[in-house]
Amino acid sequence: MQVDGAEHEQHRHAQSGLSFQLHPLVLINISDHHTRTLANQGAPAGEASTSAAGGGGGRCVRVLGCLLGTQTGRTVDISNSFEVRCVEGTDDIDEPFLQKKMEQYKQTFPQQDMVGWYATGTDISDADMAIQRKLMEINESPVFLRLDPSKDAAQKDLPVYLYESELHVLEGVPSFIFVQAKYTIETSEAERIGVDQVAKILPTGSASGSNQLTAHLGSMHSAIKMLISRVALLHQMLLKMQSGEVPFDQGLVRQAAALTKRLPAVDSPQFASDYTTEHNDTLLTILLAALTKGTAACNEIVDKCNLAFERVSLKSSGRKGGGGMGSTIGLPLSMMGGGPPGFL
Repeated sequence: MQVDGAEHEQHRHAQSGLSFQLHPLVLINISDHHTRTLANQGAPAGEASTSAAGGGGGRCVRVLGCLLGTQTGRTVDISNSFEVRCVEGTDDIDEPFLQKKMEQYKQTFPQQDMVGWYATGTDISDADMAIQRKLMEINESPVFLRLDPSKDAAQKDLPVYLYESELHVLEGVPSFIFVQAKYTIETSEAERIGVDQVAKILPTGSASGSNQLTAHLGSMHSAIKMLISRVALLHQMLLKMQSGEVPFDQGLVRQAAALTKRLPAVDSPQFASDYTTEHNDTLLTILLAALTKGTAACNEIVDKCNLAFERVSLKSSGRKGGGGMGSTIGLPLSMMGGGPPGFL
């Protein structure tokens, strides 16, 4: 159906009933693509398109790419992505390049199909809908993933938004609009290991020794600090509800009650016994490690002493057998059975 105009209503939610699973590899690829393009803004325009982001009001780096994945029933699994070039000077996708890349990926990953595309920007625009329509020729219902590269220190959620396109009648005219879809982060064991390693790498590029420990302890400290602040905020809110300062929220109180009901479960005798056993096992492991370290140090000292006395014995026997002075230079005569102590 040929439609005119493209309205974008991000507050609407998709009605397709599909559930989307997004893998961390996709987010890492998009972030890496944007970071490399930003660091190489002087690169040829064919490698990346630099244009004004929709609604951004200024010039910023904009990158495009294709999303790969599989669909099983009503579940769409987005597991990989690759970069897409743009026609020089425009935001149009280079279709021959896209077709070639899809053929290459199909040979390597035959089970994966093109399920959508991604772009960076602060908002969606008419150019995004034009790309969406063009990709509908390959997939009748592609999804659009937008990563917002702008920094917001107060934002706690990922700056990643997923959209579907739906046909709506607006002012008597059928038009495609973007509607926001919900997604969940799905990780495999290999991805968890990879993301954990990436998180440990500091801006200096180092990821070994004390730097890893510092990064790990820093992240743990931040998580605990955030947990304490949120628990304190919830406690203050409940106190204000109790005193009547704020309206009583039944939903919030039920959620808080559900949280507190989980706590007595860790007070059971079974938990105390398991915790004591695990604590004792941990202490035993630490003690065993200390004993092993001490034994290794003692063994090293014994080896050094044996080596020293062996050398003294060999040189002493060489002197008694009429050896030259070269065999006893540097050793006190007292260690060789004669002469005043300290005499060389």
